[in-house]
Amino acid sequence: MKMRVTVYNCRAFDEKELFEKYGKELGIELVLCPDAPDKENAALAKGSECIDILTSRMPKELLSVFADYGVRYITTRTIGYDHIDQKAASALGITIANAPYGPCGVADYTVMLILMTIRKMKRIIERTNIQDYSLSGIQGRELKDLTVGVIGTGRIGRTVIKDLSGFGCPLLAYDLYESQEVKQSGVPYVSLDEIWQKADVITLHVPLTDGNYHMIDEKAISRMKDGVMIVNTARGGLIDTGALISGIECGKIGGVGLDVVENEFGLYYYDHKSDILNNRELALLRGFPNVTISHHMAFYTDDCVETVVRDSLMGCKYFMEGMENPWEIKENQSKDGGGISDKACDRQEEESCGILK
Repeated sequence: MKMRVTVYNCRAFDEKELFEKYGKELGIELVLCPDAPDKENAALAKGSECIDILTSRMPKELLSVFADYGVRYITTRTIGYDHIDQKAASALGITIANAPYGPCGVADYTVMLILMTIRKMKRIIERTNIQDYSLSGIQGRELKDLTVGVIGTGRIGRTVIKDLSGFGCPLLAYDLYESQEVKQSGVPYVSLDEIWQKADVITLHVPLTDGNYHMIDEKAISRMKDGVMIVNTARGGLIDTGALISGIECGKIGGVGLDVVENEFGLYYYDHKSDILNNRELALLRGFPNVTISHHMAFYTDDCVETVVRDSLMGCKYFMEGMENPWEIKENQSKDGGGISDKACDRQEEESCGILK
C-alpha cells in the first residue's frame, strides 16, 4: 500500500509544485489542503498516518480528532513547534517532528532589521513616499559604536554573531548551552542582566518555552540602557508586548524591529486588508514611527521553502518505514528551538551556508 500524507496550509504559489515533485520522488501519495487543520477538514487525514502542517495551533482537542482518524505523526514545516501541545500528542501516541531550515535566511533578516532600526529606516521610507526629503529626526547610528547582545547561540544566533563580526561592533552572548565556536571567536558569554545593562541592541534567537515566556518584561526593560533597540525574529511570546509598548512610549526603548508578535496565530499569512483585527497591541506597535514590523517571514527564502517541503516529507517516510528520523522531537527537547540532530544540522548547514561546523 502506498504511503499517504495529508498536507495542510499548502500554498499553491510556492509549495504545491515542490510537494508534488518530492511526493513523486519519495513514493508518497499526497492530499493537499490550502487551509489550516481544523475539526472540519480533519477527515482529509483519514488513511494518512502522517500530516504536514505550518504554524497552526494544535491543542489537545484537535489532536484527539486527528488521532481518531489514525494520525500517528505530525511534522511542522518550521523550526519552532510551540504551537503543538506536546504533552497531549505524547499521551495520544502521536510523534511530533519539525523541518528546520538553514540559519542564513533568518540571520540575514536579523541583520537587516538591526540596520533598519539603528538607521531609522521606517521614517526615511515614509518621508520619501510623500516627497519629504528633510533630515530632521532621522539621524542614525553606526554599528561599530554599538554593543549588540545576542540571546540564544544556536544555529541562527551563531550565524548572526558571525555576520555581525564584520561590522566591528562589540558583541555579547547569552545561552543556557554555551557554544565552543562562540567562545573561540572571542565573543564572551555573560549573564542576562549584563546583556540588559550593557547592550545597545538586543536580538533574540531562542525557542519559546515555559521558562523564557516574557523574558523581556517590565523588569528587564527597566534594567536596559536608555534608548535600547530590540530585534525579535524568534517568537512573539518572548516579549511582554504591554511592557514593550510602555517602554517605547516613555522613551526607554529607542527602536524596535519585529518579525514576530504575540497572538499572531490565525493572523499572519492571510489577507486581512478589509478586516478589523482583534489585536490592539499590534495596531499600537504599527503606529510608532520607530517600530518596524514584518509578518513572520524572516525564514522565507527559496532555500528555506524547498528545504522544509523536502525534509518534512522525508521525515514522514522515515517514520512510516521505521527508520531513524533526525527531525523527530524528543520529549522536553528545546535546545536550538529545533529537535534536529547534529548530523541533520551539519548537513543542512553545509547545503545552505557551508558554515557552523
